[in-house]
Amino acid sequence: MRVSWLERTLAGLEWVARRRGRAEDLPLHLATGIDGENAAFLHLRHTGYTVVARRWSSGDRPGDVDLIAWQGPMLCFVEVKTRTARDAAPAEIAIDAHKRFTLRRLARQYIRQLPQGTAPPVRFDVLSVYLVPGEKKEFVHFENAFGWSERRDYDRS
Repeated sequence: MRVSWLERTLAGLEWVARRRGRAEDLPLHLATGIDGENAAFLHLRHTGYTVVARRWSSGDRPGDVDLIAWQGPMLCFVEVKTRTARDAAPAEIAIDAHKRFTLRRLARQYIRQLPQGTAPPVRFDVLSVYLVPGEKKEFVHFENAFGWSERRDYDRS
């Protein structure tokens, strides 16, 4: 019941933004991304996560984390990828090594600011959101999509 109330509230706020002309100032890809993040936020709440931050940034480092949520004792850093069509390449492969590096760096910064003495268990998730016109929203959640380190294979030839 609370989730449907939140969905109606977000839809109402988006309607007000469009009426005031501010939503049209955004490029289409950014507006689509925000719609996907809103849908992902509601999806995670509906599936039992406790979302504690949206579009979190450290203030002194570039980049942001789309969603930060707890699933029980697990702290999850969630990167949301939104698509309005099913292309040949799935949304989740758009997270390259640079983005993973940025997410790890921001996660370390976020964990440092937590009040507890020891770091909680952490995982990095990717949540693909498909907002295909005329179809029901679809979510593909990749839990533990990548870890704290990147194994690099260098060609020694």
